[in-house]
Amino acid sequence: MAMYRKLGKKQAARKALLRNQVTQLLYNGKIKTTEARAKEIRKIAESLITMAVKEKDNFDEVTVTAKVAQKDQNGKRVKKDGATVYDEVQKTVKKDQPSRLHARRQMLKVLYPVVEVPTEAAGKKRGTKKVDLTEKLFDEYGPKYAGRNGGYTRIVKIGPRKGDAAMEVIIELI
Repeated sequence: MAMYRKLGKKQAARKALLRNQVTQLLYNGKIKTTEARAKEIRKIAESLITMAVKEKDNFDEVTVTAKVAQKDQNGKRVKKDGATVYDEVQKTVKKDQPSRLHARRQMLKVLYPVVEVPTEAAGKKRGTKKVDLTEKLFDEYGPKYAGRNGGYTRIVKIGPRKGDAAMEVIIELI
């Protein structure tokens, strides 16, 4: 018996499909797909959330000194003799422990990068921002599911699809 569903696709296309759907599930909270795909997505998503729950508090806070460019009231950099003027600022950053860093890299093997585009800036690069899904997993989903032992997703059947009668479902995070 096979260990996973082939979903009627070659390996590269199947991996890309599952990575994309897992990324969208974790970003949006729920997606609509077929039942076979949802069962495969569930395996991957639940393993990622389990990693996040285990490593949610495994970091150190470190204070670092950073150089930040001075800006005028228009938001432009201040220059003096053709060189940008910098200020030194103290910042507190999270430094991952080795096990959390390993978990983050395992998550990044599965998740695609997500870029959030505001509706007024549709089709433009300006105003977009990158969403760090690994941080969302550690900071939001890790504490949320800390008391649960698995079962982070729910599959709800919504009926057969009109074209090919494949059973459609909604998979969502509980």
